[in-house]
Parts: sequence; C-alpha cells; structure tokens
Amino acid sequence: MTAPAKYSDLTGTYTLDPAHTRIGFVARHAMVTKVRGSFNEFEGSVQVDGDSPEKSGATVTIKTHSIDTRNADRDGHLRSNDFLQMDEYPEITFATTGIEQTGDDSFDVTGDLTIKGVTKNLTIPFSYEGTAQDPFGNTRVGFEGSTVINRKDFGITWNATLETGGVLVSDKVTLEFEVSAIKNA
Repeated sequence: MTAPAKYSDLTGTYTLDPAHTRIGFVARHAMVTKVRGSFNEFEGSVQVDGDSPEKSGATVTIKTHSIDTRNADRDGHLRSNDFLQMDEYPEITFATTGIEQTGDDSFDVTGDLTIKGVTKNLTIPFSYEGTAQDPFGNTRVGFEGSTVINRKDFGITWNATLETGGVLVSDKVTLEFEVSAIKNA
C-alpha cells in the first residue's frame, strides 16, 4: 500500500468490500479472558473529499443476525432479547456527522451509532492505511479504527454474577474496524 501524492487523489465514492473488511468487537468474558467476534453481513459507503476531509462522510448498515463469535450457542444468545434483540432490531447503523483530520494519516470520525433503537454520538479515531490498485484494476483504500463503548448505553444490560465475584460479560466493548473500500467507477 502506498500513500497518494496528495489526498485530493482519493476524492470519490467508495463501497466497503465485505470480503476484505472486518467489523468486529472485543468484550471481557468471566473477568479473565476476551471474546472476539465480528459481523459478517454489512454494507457501507464512504464519500471522500480529499481537498476538504471534513466534508467526507460514511454510512454503514450491519445485519445483527450475522454476529459471529465462533460459538453457535453464544451467537444465539447474543441474537436473543438478552442482547441484540435481532427480530425487533435487525440492523445496527452508523452515519458520520463530522470528520476531522488530526495528523498526516489520522482522522477522528464522529457519527451516530444506533444499536437496539438507541442512538449515541461517538468519535472513532481512524488511521489511513494506504491506497493500492488491486489485480482487477480497482482503486482500494484502507482505514483502521477502534473505540470503546458501554453496552448499557444502548440498552444491552443482561449479565450474570460469578460465584467468585464480578460478572460474566464486561460493560465495556471495544469496536474494531479494518476497512477496505473500492472506489466506484
């Protein structure tokens, strides 16, 4: 991956490539380990204004039923009314409300995250990872970012107390984004 001569070279609309993008999360389990998961079905687009990054924007829609922690029983519980209530809330959405360039290759992406019908404004620090031409002649850009949310802020409050003290699932969840997006023709 190489950086463009200037960000204005990136101006355009991009579509997230689900085969090369990961939208994931990490939560503490039983106070002693971390469980990692991801959502396997989503779509999104990014509008890049290379001359004025603050005019850029992005939207992402995630299918809650696509949650995958590599454990079918746990995934079923996460889809249930105890957690994501996927039948009532089939999607998680994010839409930017502002972007600020904070360094040569870093940006604060602020937007509205909606989970279970609850919308909270948050800022996700992202780094620009580069641009490349793929073997099919597509222009690709890469971005990575992460932020921590409190799941209770979105009405996800289920938990179980452990005999040894503490709880089964942490309130804090780290959201992770490894984005590969293809420039639209």
